[in-house]
Amino acid sequence: MASIAKLSIRGVRSFSPEDEEQVIGFCFPLTIIVGANGCGKTTIIESLKYAVTGSLPPGNKSGQSFVHDPKSIGQTNVKAAIKLRFTARTGASMIVMRCMEVTQKKSSQSFKALDGTIRMMDPNTGERVVMSHKCTELDKTIPSLMGVSKPILEHVVFCHQEDSSWPLQEGAVLK
Repeated sequence: MASIAKLSIRGVRSFSPEDEEQVIGFCFPLTIIVGANGCGKTTIIESLKYAVTGSLPPGNKSGQSFVHDPKSIGQTNVKAAIKLRFTARTGASMIVMRCMEVTQKKSSQSFKALDGTIRMMDPNTGERVVMSHKCTELDKTIPSLMGVSKPILEHVVFCHQEDSSWPLQEGAVLK
């Protein structure tokens, strides 16, 4: 069975790109995330979703508002990184890392998803193996390694809070 162990975030929304990465450990079988409004609870869930599926949060202007705003720190670009340590359905421990960049132009911003990597230990040699992937390949590979389809991850497991009550809706709406 797949499980999530640790998430580190840097440069995403209120998680500064200039400070050390923030690390969140997950307990098995359940982790409860609580905190005041605006402290980053939703950002943690959206970062998990992005790490696993590559899907950006809804209403993010193509990812521009998902990454820390370069204007707020007086820079022209900000690089963000999300690392997720997880156990694959095979029992292998893996780390996926996805990086993004927002560049401030004169009157607009541009978002770019950079290539990601998957790190794991080779069971035969014990050496660390790094596989670099294009974003679209990672979007297919990670759900497969976890043994859960991308639609289930996007719409059930990492469902946005406004959409979380869909199982309780009327039958006609669910169809």
